[in-house]
Amino acid sequence: MKVAVGAVAAFWAVSFVFVLTPGADWAYAITAGLRHRTVLPAVGGMLSGHLLMTAVVAAGVAALVARSPVFMTVLTVAGAVYLVWLGAVMLVRSTAAVQAAEGHVTQSWFRQAVTGLGVSGLNPKVVLLFVALLPQFTDSAGSWPLGLQIVVLGVVHTVSCAVVYLGVGAGARVVLRARPTAARVVTVVSGAVMVTLGVVLLFERLMT
Repeated sequence: MKVAVGAVAAFWAVSFVFVLTPGADWAYAITAGLRHRTVLPAVGGMLSGHLLMTAVVAAGVAALVARSPVFMTVLTVAGAVYLVWLGAVMLVRSTAAVQAAEGHVTQSWFRQAVTGLGVSGLNPKVVLLFVALLPQFTDSAGSWPLGLQIVVLGVVHTVSCAVVYLGVGAGARVVLRARPTAARVVTVVSGAVMVTLGVVLLFERLMT
């Protein structure tokens, strides 16, 4: 049991640093905070993506993905293209940040959640964390069953995501909604971050 608890603590430390690193997830949480009355649907969608990845790893699919360079390439390219598309949409609709500051709502809760699911579920960084790093913190000879270890680690990571994403989204809502110009700048920057991440991931994957 001590070994399992130590592994959970070690994984939490790595995963929390990962969550604190701004990326597509932060960009979407900020955008949701600016555009909608609540960030819960958007954050809930992103958390669902992390739980989905936990289920995939626990089912053993991650091992197959890691051994298949072609499938990994396809998955990475799909995620990168999605980030570029989502970032481009944010850039085109950057004026919506000003409308959000005036109380306009442009998306249903379902659409926000689905978009959040895509942001996390297709995010190559999330795939890397779960496929390449998470299994390293498990112990097949430990006192906990391997599947249970993976589920616990995934839930620990998802809880960290919930705290950070809700904080980021709520912070953007409180700080930026009263400043339409600043909100538009942040939306443009968030969109540019997504596009840049997607392009870099595409370049790295296709050039290797």
